[in-house]
Amino acid sequence: MTGIGRKTILLFVIIPNNERGFHMDLQAFFKLSYGLYVISARSGEKNYGCVVNTLQQVTAEPPMLSVAVNKNSVTAKAILDSGRFCGTVLTETADLQLIGTFGFKNSEAVDKFASFSTRSDGYQIPYLVEHTAARYSCKVTDTLDLGTHILIVGEVTETEILSDEPVMTYDYYHRVVKGGTPPTAPSYKGNLAKKPEKKAQWRCKICGYIYDGDPLPADFVCPICGQGADQFEKI
Repeated sequence: MTGIGRKTILLFVIIPNNERGFHMDLQAFFKLSYGLYVISARSGEKNYGCVVNTLQQVTAEPPMLSVAVNKNSVTAKAILDSGRFCGTVLTETADLQLIGTFGFKNSEAVDKFASFSTRSDGYQIPYLVEHTAARYSCKVTDTLDLGTHILIVGEVTETEILSDEPVMTYDYYHRVVKGGTPPTAPSYKGNLAKKPEKKAQWRCKICGYIYDGDPLPADFVCPICGQGADQFEKI
């Protein structure tokens, strides 16, 4: 772990090893208890944000959070450049438009915050104020290279309760919202196919969103990533 601050945190990283041919049911990873969060940052005059399921508290005194972000994410670069980030807890009222915007679009190409109600913390980092339960503003203290991802640890400098709505879990997102997993997410498993139901289904080849019904309308647009019907395959 590289030290940005003076504190040292020991983190144990478990790397699955299947060299002996042990059974690996990748659906098991969806049983881990996660929430869904929007991580935001500001670098220069530009705002950045992405959806993650890896935000968690690691210490109480001082209060510190960690988050794993894909190295290819422009939000990760903005966090490292600025030394700060804001984590916002999504609630069950968050829809696919919100999750699709922050999970499947690029902050360099799209102003992700433009269509939503926001406020800024003391360091001008934007955060969502609708469909959210709480937010935490953090100063980066440590980082750890995890291969495809970078683990960022931050000391919490501001907190705020935003609503009493039930928080969205990763399980709820997949079972009820029926959303897909971005390829940059730690829990992404490629084409991790669900067992098809008896009725016809169509899957977005870009984000994994499932459309129930047949035929798929010719003018259908994926509510998560915005792709057209030509990017769907029947399953």
